[in-house]
Amino acid sequence: MYQRLTDRLRETLAAHILKQYGLELAIVLERPPKIEMGEAASPVCFELAKQLKRAPRQIAQEIANGLGRIDGIARVAVAGGGYLNAYFDRAGFWESAQAEAARLQTADLHGPKPRLPVGDDAAPEGTPHKEATPRDSIGRGKEEGGQGRQSHKIIVEHTSINPNKAAHIGHVRNAVLGDTMVRILRHTGNRVQIQNYIDNTGVQVADVVIGLLQMEKVTPVWVRNRAAEPKFDHYCWELYAKATSFFGADKARAAKLRGETLKSIEEGQGEGAEVAQVVADAIVGCHLRTMARLGISYELLARESEILHLKFWDAAFEMLKKSGAIQLATSGKMAGCWIMPWEEEVKEVQEVKTVKEVKEKTPEQEEENSQAKIIVRSNGTVTYVGKDIAYQLWKFGLLGKDFHYRKWPNAPRGPTVWATTSGSNDPGAPHFGEAASSVYNVIDARQSYLQRVVAAGLRALGHGKEAEQSIHLSYEIVALTPRCAAEMGYELTPEEAKKPYVEVSGRKGFGVKADDLLDKLVAATLAEVQQRHAEMRAEEQELTAQAIAVGALRFFLLKFTRNAIIAFDFKDALSFEGETGPYCQYAVVRIRGIRRKGAEAGATNVDVTRESVSQLLSGAEGDSLWELLVAGGSLDYAVDAAIATQEPSFLAKYAFQLAQAFNNFYHQHHILSEADGQKRAFLLRLTELVEAQMVQALGLLGIAAPEKM
Repeated sequence: MYQRLTDRLRETLAAHILKQYGLELAIVLERPPKIEMGEAASPVCFELAKQLKRAPRQIAQEIANGLGRIDGIARVAVAGGGYLNAYFDRAGFWESAQAEAARLQTADLHGPKPRLPVGDDAAPEGTPHKEATPRDSIGRGKEEGGQGRQSHKIIVEHTSINPNKAAHIGHVRNAVLGDTMVRILRHTGNRVQIQNYIDNTGVQVADVVIGLLQMEKVTPVWVRNRAAEPKFDHYCWELYAKATSFFGADKARAAKLRGETLKSIEEGQGEGAEVAQVVADAIVGCHLRTMARLGISYELLARESEILHLKFWDAAFEMLKKSGAIQLATSGKMAGCWIMPWEEEVKEVQEVKTVKEVKEKTPEQEEENSQAKIIVRSNGTVTYVGKDIAYQLWKFGLLGKDFHYRKWPNAPRGPTVWATTSGSNDPGAPHFGEAASSVYNVIDARQSYLQRVVAAGLRALGHGKEAEQSIHLSYEIVALTPRCAAEMGYELTPEEAKKPYVEVSGRKGFGVKADDLLDKLVAATLAEVQQRHAEMRAEEQELTAQAIAVGALRFFLLKFTRNAIIAFDFKDALSFEGETGPYCQYAVVRIRGIRRKGAEAGATNVDVTRESVSQLLSGAEGDSLWELLVAGGSLDYAVDAAIATQEPSFLAKYAFQLAQAFNNFYHQHHILSEADGQKRAFLLRLTELVEAQMVQALGLLGIAAPEKM
């Protein structure tokens, strides 16, 4: 509602300025610091003043006088030295808000369904995902009601865990960020496809294969039997850490073993390839079950093995060679490698004010960057970057090839999960190969240089537009507070105990497995629910605990901006006070209690007149009520901000601030005992609006709204 009005104001101002002054300007709107100053303000007259050589306040007055009526806006006034401040029609905004609340009341007002953890047994497969109604482009459709022309496809690739060990808390941040971006983009009408890239031919899988065949000395049959047992991913977690120790400082030996194993895997020949497939497929299944506990699902598992077996890489390799994008190194330590030379450092210098501002790279960073430019190793195996370039070309429909698709067996309950295959297509397999207009790659910040190399590959092939639309949705690491690390059973040194956070390392086996974290969160929450609601059935208690635990974890990971390092802590995440998921969920629970009692008393049957609304929203008390009403009607504004900045934290902040505003309202007004029938009905309707928008906001964050807490 808020966004709809500001869009209308922006369009009207732009059209008026073009007609009156012959100038095309982008209209910037800001939210004034005080409600007395209106709901939206534009500094456009200061820009006009520079071009027209006139005083900004004079221009502002001229525009305010000539602008005419704007539907939904009561007036536009001049403020300060030349601001244009817009004041919304409060009664009209109320009516729109009521219509929106009524629409949402007919929908599901609980958000994502909480569910018990998915076990190791296969669950019934669900129906394929139904796409949201498409709109015009990325962001909100321009037509009233949001209906627009058929949109182009957007791909969001997220999670993408190496299938060599259990998922950890850092992977959960990736998955939650990606899943939330999918929900937000679909909410605004975009056609979004969810992909999860499975690096089943990489070094990490090779290390586990070496651990099994060289260290443990087991057979492929033993691996297949063990992979069918519960928590195989946890077993491989420990094995992966042991493999790191097994290599020790002997880099030459490690390189030889890895090279031989990778070659076997890529060619699909020998015991190494057989074991790698069993390990990767089994662990992908574990990851899918883990993420299902968080309400996260996928449409396509794009497996790296098919990039090789279906000759995707061969096609990309020929394109890169033909364009001159890659060259064969004939000397130096990269001799025999195909590399992509590019002037990243020059670009970095050009983008800052002085050369001195360019940070010095450490020798380790220089080595990593040099390795990132290698597309094909001297032994003929392809690097991650090379395969990712081929994958990006396919996403944008530029490769001239397509995968084959099969249903993923034993997927968790929910939408059908499809996977790429080098075999024949399953009957009824969707067509995933349609070109995307934009691609979001959710990959941690440490891979930024690699992502720039991939984009450079697209540019070198002449696909500059696609390179720009290949969006790296980066994020920083998730660490643990020393208290959390101790609670998880890790022994810390005195120095580590004093640090603000302790970094985790999957290679060293130090970290929090996602399943262990969820189990601990659910157990802590269940004990609280059982104490508060002994009357609940056991299953209902567990579902409630699951909803609170998942909400706490998802909100905790989303409330920080992507460039912030997160130090996870159980106590902070589960608190019912402060900026937490449970705090937002409890606001909904409180509203539902009020609404039930109001319905029982018949107070919700009273119609609120427009005259009463105008009166109730005037004066000092009216301003307070109006602020809550505007907050409740600003979900679309928060969603658009999250998309424009690629920051889901905007939406988490909105949910918290709306919960906070409602709680202040709750303590200021005696809603059910209000003697004035019109005012009581108004206050109840206002709580219904807040509930509807709050539940929708939480749903976009992937958080359920339980009935009781």
